[in-house]
Amino acid sequence: MKKYTFTEKKDTRSGFGAGMQVLGQTNPNVVAMCADLVGSLKLDTFIKENPERFIQCGISEANMIGMAAGLTIGGKIPFATTFANFGSGRVYDQIRQSVAYSDKNVKIAVSHAGLTLGEDGATHQILEDLAMMRALPGMTVINPCDYNQTKAATIAAGEFEGPVYLRFGRPVIPVFTDPDQKFEIGKAWMVNEGADVSIFATGHLVWEAIQAGEMLEAEGIDAEIINIHTIKPLDEKAILKSVKKTGCLVSAEEHQVAGGLGGAIAELLIQGTPYPQEFIAVKDSFGESGTPAQLMEKYGLTAKDIVAAAKRAIARKK
Repeated sequence: MKKYTFTEKKDTRSGFGAGMQVLGQTNPNVVAMCADLVGSLKLDTFIKENPERFIQCGISEANMIGMAAGLTIGGKIPFATTFANFGSGRVYDQIRQSVAYSDKNVKIAVSHAGLTLGEDGATHQILEDLAMMRALPGMTVINPCDYNQTKAATIAAGEFEGPVYLRFGRPVIPVFTDPDQKFEIGKAWMVNEGADVSIFATGHLVWEAIQAGEMLEAEGIDAEIINIHTIKPLDEKAILKSVKKTGCLVSAEEHQVAGGLGGAIAELLIQGTPYPQEFIAVKDSFGESGTPAQLMEKYGLTAKDIVAAAKRAIARKK
């Protein structure tokens, strides 16, 4: 098992803020928009350096999406930012009609996604957004795993032509990826090569998968771990190559079991040869208030849950 270490923990939303600072300095067409959550989206530096390229939309998310679509007509690259719950569920019609259907170059960048929003509770813990967004024709869906990867993904989204949904979160987590990485949209990242079971993880669950891999190694199980940071377009080649080698798989995500990463992988595999698959995800339930660690434990999203799922998948293979 390849060893990953870290010297600090940071929130992925701060990686977004760092990426926006770079875009502000390198691309004069990038515009930041926010629905009254500047501090939460870490846009302070961008605004300080580019005050003329920031639009405070207030608590008016639907209007923000419409404005963003309009800005693209003049060649601007708008990043429409808010909490994930408000930037997907609340404005789905506007995204569908004004962004996806119209193929506008809008970047929907959302923080506080998933259960790890924590104490704010179920009304703010969106767990359906990946399913909603990947169902939209032409929408690129990205869910990076740590501060460095979120920074790189933000820069890549700004350089990409077309609508993007970029998802990140609030809790501080280990920073373990390369600070100078080149983020490739649609290209999975091989975290660790293995032979016994494939673990495909996204977002905060990548670090949990790495810990699970170390625990499995201690029991003589060789896990292949792949970071699927781009849910759409899915790196089908990487997934098929891995599963054909290991013969079974686990998908791990901070999302409902329906329609997210696990669903996307299952849709791919059923077209060829199905393999035993176990799902680490929220099982048809809303969240609740609690610390991120408590919620990850209660809803079965921890490293030990991935270990148990990997063993089940291997047993089904045999």
